[in-house]
Amino acid sequence: MKTCALLLLVLTTSTLAQHSSSAQLEEMKKLDFLVGEWRGEGWAEFIPGQRRTSSITENVQPKLGGMVLLIEGLGKAKVAGKEEEVAVHHALGIVSYDATAKQYRLKSYLADGRSTEAEAEFVEEGFQWRFQTPQGASIRYTVKLTEQGEWFEKGELSQDGKSWRQFHEMTLQKVK
Repeated sequence: MKTCALLLLVLTTSTLAQHSSSAQLEEMKKLDFLVGEWRGEGWAEFIPGQRRTSSITENVQPKLGGMVLLIEGLGKAKVAGKEEEVAVHHALGIVSYDATAKQYRLKSYLADGRSTEAEAEFVEEGFQWRFQTPQGASIRYTVKLTEQGEWFEKGELSQDGKSWRQFHEMTLQKVK
């Protein structure tokens, strides 16, 4: 009897896991448009009036059989006193889909040691992720594929969750 109960438990758990993983994989396939190596230009303006431009590379790879996306972004810019461009932004992100919560999740890490956990979803404007800063502001990023096949992304900041100020934009072309 114990063997039958154990076998039933294993089979049920296995079936549920397969259903969950296939649902996750289907949702993750919706992000296939991001996979590849992308290069282009962008800007960031954390303090109004102090815009900084940079050359940007985004490398997006499916991992674990497509269950997650690994995204590495690197922004480089000319800095006074340096001959070559230096890294001004370096981030690593992992996107997954929680089939139980029916929610995309993005965990990001910055080269300076900071990290963020964000919820994400498809919205009319594209794929969007958002999070709260330690200071209580809201940040959201939206990425979409343009009609020309370019990666277009913008970042916005809100102090009240209603009015938004754009502080970041980039346009990238797929190179691989």
